[in-house]
Amino acid sequence: MTFRMDPRAKLYLLLLANLMLLFHVGTGAEAAATALCLLLFFLSGKARAGVRLSVLYFGLLAVDLFVVPRAGESVLLSPFLNVVALFSVGIRMMLPCIITGAYAFSTTTVGELTAALRRMHLPESIIIPCAVVVRFFPTVGEDYRHIRAAMALRGIAAGRVALLRHPVQSLEYILMPLLMNSNNVAQDLSAAALTKGIGLPGRHTCMTELRLTAWDFLYPALCTLPLLWKAVTLL
Repeated sequence: MTFRMDPRAKLYLLLLANLMLLFHVGTGAEAAATALCLLLFFLSGKARAGVRLSVLYFGLLAVDLFVVPRAGESVLLSPFLNVVALFSVGIRMMLPCIITGAYAFSTTTVGELTAALRRMHLPESIIIPCAVVVRFFPTVGEDYRHIRAAMALRGIAAGRVALLRHPVQSLEYILMPLLMNSNNVAQDLSAAALTKGIGLPGRHTCMTELRLTAWDFLYPALCTLPLLWKAVTLL
């Protein structure tokens, strides 16, 4: 049995991650809150994604804690370590937003998100774009996999490292088709949503039943504690 969180609680976690980025909380508070968000992947049955994101985040955290402070010890390595510090700190600070966003997108269906936003009494002008965005990224990801499969079939840039060795070729064969197809995907998804009656006036019914449980309050509150602790220490 996997852990299911209400979409409204997921939106709160996404807001919390953005607040941590905005207010530049300490490394300890950020790491504690991010670890709790990463735990949700394992509780939701997405251990593979949780392992990848955990290795990425805590690897960058290790670089910031052990490699960056030694940037001034060597004159030869100092410029290189400064560049490493610039990228590692920037990416690490954005990762909590990416992690919570990935969890929310990968574990929430369009029906659940639509029902949650309507429970929050948001206008349809916000609900419809959100419903389209939730379906947009998985569709683009599927198109990317099809493009990579077609390239591998023709022996073009086989392997992930080949894309880094040939950036111009990657731009020509991957990025350009994706950009050209993204406009068509957005139009098709918008038409599909409107065809299903999402934009009709009046009260809408939904087959998805949402119910806030105790965990939907306790777990977000637990994730908020590191941010509150940091705020109290600054007072």
